Amino acid sequence: MKPPVSSSSSSSSSSSVLRKPARLSPYLFSLLTFILFVAILYGEDFMCIFGRQLQLRPDLERPVSRPEKKREKLPFAIGRAEEGCDVFNGRWVRDESNRPLYEESECPYIQPQLTCQEHGRPEKEYQYWRWQPHGCDLPRFNATLMLETLRGKRMMYVGDSLNRGQYVSFICLLHSIIPEDAKSMETFGSLTVFTAKEYNATIEFYWAPFLLESNSDDAVVHRVSDRIVRKGSVNKHGKHWKGVDIVVFNTYLWWMTGLKMKILLGSFDDEVKDIVELSTEDAYRMAMKSMLRWVRLNMDRKKTRVFFTSMSPTHAKSIDWGGREGGNCYNETTMIEDPTYWGSDSRKSIMQVIGEVFGKSKVPITFLNITQLSSYRKDAHTSIYKKQWSPLTPEQLANPVSYADCVHWCLPGLQDTWNELLFAKLFYA
Repeated sequence: MKPPVSSSSSSSSSSSVLRKPARLSPYLFSLLTFILFVAILYGEDFMCIFGRQLQLRPDLERPVSRPEKKREKLPFAIGRAEEGCDVFNGRWVRDESNRPLYEESECPYIQPQLTCQEHGRPEKEYQYWRWQPHGCDLPRFNATLMLETLRGKRMMYVGDSLNRGQYVSFICLLHSIIPEDAKSMETFGSLTVFTAKEYNATIEFYWAPFLLESNSDDAVVHRVSDRIVRKGSVNKHGKHWKGVDIVVFNTYLWWMTGLKMKILLGSFDDEVKDIVELSTEDAYRMAMKSMLRWVRLNMDRKKTRVFFTSMSPTHAKSIDWGGREGGNCYNETTMIEDPTYWGSDSRKSIMQVIGEVFGKSKVPITFLNITQLSSYRKDAHTSIYKKQWSPLTPEQLANPVSYADCVHWCLPGLQDTWNELLFAKLFYA
């Protein structure tokens, strides 16, 4: 039995419940009023100071207004390019300790049209220059990494003789680490195939100077003055490109026949051919769209890479760089120093077409912009130091300028840099 609750305890409890709330101290009221006044008066300053503290505290989570879109990782890439680095914008620096990347005599795959030392060029200055981008460095070409990446794969260069020169340069950069009995090179019409047997890899070149079907498609006999390109014919050659993992396209020089280009609307087999003339720019635009359409339909963007090399400049008019009238690249052993130099043989209208077509396309393609950096190199052409396929006349011998080749490039030389840029863009996209 519980003891009875005392009356004193009951009255005490009642009084605590019924007690009136205590009045706020006048001192406390004054203090709170002062704090409120200061907060209103200087609130913006406090927020600014507090905001700076948030910025300076990396451990505090900052509010994010818009999430950044994750950049798509390109196939074969092993790292990111340096932020803000344009590898095509830079300068040439002399680097005798690291250049050339191989010796002409050590690469048996160089065609005699490109072996300048073998054909009597008296100096090697053109071999000692390295491209140095502004604000960053090019990764060094790594032949082992390249071959391991190509294991079980196909790589192909498609285009004209300038792309073939880049192709041969690429082989020269790789072949020395492959045993002699584990590599081979064979040509089958328009297709040349270098095989690295231990890697089950092929590096190929396919002759297609316009990319589309043309009357200049014979890989050996193609010197045609009246050039004709067939519209919508990319599959004529494209069937040979299917299945490649990395492809490098180029086309430019063969379009430079004048201001107009002949386009075949039917077939080369038609008895009466339907031919129209387009401006060179419109004809070139047609080819670029056809190439991108082929890429979209035949290349897996998640597994393959596509490159396009811009126009290779010629140096056929020495007045372009302040030389004498009537001269060209013959006897030129120094480069052009003017960083804004652009030769008259490199049509800016064609570069604009490329920019327009590629800019509108959703097809992922990496543009190798070698034009400006190559424009400085009037010293690097084969000039007269190459195999001549026809005997030279007494008039030609008396005037070397008349037969100097100011289109193609000596190897080793400039085109090795093109492949260093390709390497950089392949692995550090």
